[in-house]
Amino acid sequence: MTKANFSLEERLRQLQAQGVHSVFAQFTDILGSARGKLVPLAHVQSLIDEGAGFSGPSIWGTGLPRTGPRSEYLGRIVPESLQALAWWPGVARAVCNGYANKQALATCSRQMLSSVTEGIRKSRQWTAWVGIEPEFFVFQSDTSQGLQPADKDDRQSKPSYDVAVMQRQGAWLESLRAQLQALDFKLLQIDHEDANGQWEVNYGFDEMLAAADRYMLFKMTAQAVTAQHGMVYSSMPKPFAHAPGSGLHFHLSITDEQGRAVFADPTDPHGLSTLGKQFVAGLLHHAPALAAVCAPSVNSYKRLAASTSQSGTTWSPNLMAWGDNNRTALVRTVAGRIEWRLPDPSANVYAALAATLSAGMLGVAQQMSPPPPMDEDLYAMPLAQQQQHALRRLPPDLGQALEAFAQDQALREAMGSRFSEVYAQVKQEEWQAWQTAVTDWEVARYGQWC
Repeated sequence: MTKANFSLEERLRQLQAQGVHSVFAQFTDILGSARGKLVPLAHVQSLIDEGAGFSGPSIWGTGLPRTGPRSEYLGRIVPESLQALAWWPGVARAVCNGYANKQALATCSRQMLSSVTEGIRKSRQWTAWVGIEPEFFVFQSDTSQGLQPADKDDRQSKPSYDVAVMQRQGAWLESLRAQLQALDFKLLQIDHEDANGQWEVNYGFDEMLAAADRYMLFKMTAQAVTAQHGMVYSSMPKPFAHAPGSGLHFHLSITDEQGRAVFADPTDPHGLSTLGKQFVAGLLHHAPALAAVCAPSVNSYKRLAASTSQSGTTWSPNLMAWGDNNRTALVRTVAGRIEWRLPDPSANVYAALAATLSAGMLGVAQQMSPPPPMDEDLYAMPLAQQQQHALRRLPPDLGQALEAFAQDQALREAMGSRFSEVYAQVKQEEWQAWQTAVTDWEVARYGQWC
């Protein structure tokens, strides 16, 4: 979505030649879901200048009133993002920024991320980059027997890279590949992951805001293609108690004005510069609060709290530590970049990236020092040894993560105070709803117990 040499007139000619008649003006609500409406292509200029109108209170987390001039949520499209969707004939998608009463909306997660990235660009002439790794499940559409892998024969206890499943799912995989490549995704690989019904798609990294936009496009595309094949795409972090859950790992890097990698130092045993280690220290220091944004669902903590799985490992972090190419740690350093392993696909990607970048930059600003690196298998480390190294655990549930978020004023202010306030309110309601819910597990265990 580069602005260099962009011509709206030329883009509209291209879209018309492709048979596009409508624009899907797409925004992301505070929970991370894609929302929007269809508008005739002829009205593109008004979408740029004024925006598509939505009822503000009808959208999760806008913080807008039910009456008055600020009750209307206006999604102004980013013209460079106009792109035809092959899986939705006649429709082009355009990304929206949220406005109300002609003012940028402080609860718009996309604009919050833009503000954070522009802040470091202006203050330090740095550019933030990220490679996002989507993991997800594909289920049968019939849920009468609960969630089941779409491939009924996907039953191996250690199913990573299962060739047979990939061949049986060849038609779906080919459709997904073709649609993503038609949308200019720089595909790197697609593989069957470590749980039955679980998949991962890897594609090229990008500047942080563009990468977040592209991830939302990936989700919309994968959901649509999967549905067209009679299956269900799921971002649920931990659908099966016995199997690993899905992460949404961020591979983070920053370049300076000359394009040099700020985090990298090839002479360091872990490949990190002093600035890179300060960034890691910021992530670890703010990790309890970051959990509320990067692992934002009740189900997220079933993934993070897991210690065993059918396949032999969970691949989810639960100790706040860092190490060289250590997938059992919260932060994995590899090739001079930082892999942040806390996020999962239930997160609002814009908010999770804004929070992550803010926390790392607080570490840089305050010249924090990280704890000693942990290069051993943390899953196998005895409790006494964990205590010897003063290793802290992540919050065990969403409630405690929200408490940490409420207490971390520095992170909330660095992200955006108004967004953080409304986000905490929405998530607190979710946590309270879970606390009063009666689950099938409780009914089965206690229903005839006394």
